Amino acid sequence: MSGPSAAFIAAFALCFYVVGATFVEGFVNYRTWPLIGAAEFKAYHRAVGPRVIAFVVVPIALLVVVTAGLLWWRPQTIPAWSVWVSLGFDVFAIAISLAFQIPIQRELDRNGFSLPLLRRLVAIEWFRKGPHIANSLLFLWMMSRLLSGAGGV
Repeated sequence: MSGPSAAFIAAFALCFYVVGATFVEGFVNYRTWPLIGAAEFKAYHRAVGPRVIAFVVVPIALLVVVTAGLLWWRPQTIPAWSVWVSLGFDVFAIAISLAFQIPIQRELDRNGFSLPLLRRLVAIEWFRKGPHIANSLLFLWMMSRLLSGAGGV
């Protein structure tokens, strides 16, 4: 396996890890918050924050770095435009997090559980999931090009 193929496979794996991690965060974590008592929520939210950083934020950052590396070091069968589009999806998802989700999370840290804030967080979540889903589909297409044999693995 060539170096560019290995780099692409790493980005592919990270892409699917990220989409899965964000789905768990949104569909499992957020939707169980109303079951946590108001007195315990602040402590829970503060305890889960570093884990979200380790298991969601860091892999997203790694995905961006590895995907950006594909601009210079990618298999020949994968066009540069597809890497740029992938990076665009990543930047859009990150922008949604920075502009909307992180401020809500900070407010939950300061003030504790709020059903209106949780509802807003869940509503916004699809604006972040959409680019991750689209990126996964794009990576499937890029993998199909890699496996087609045109450039070899």
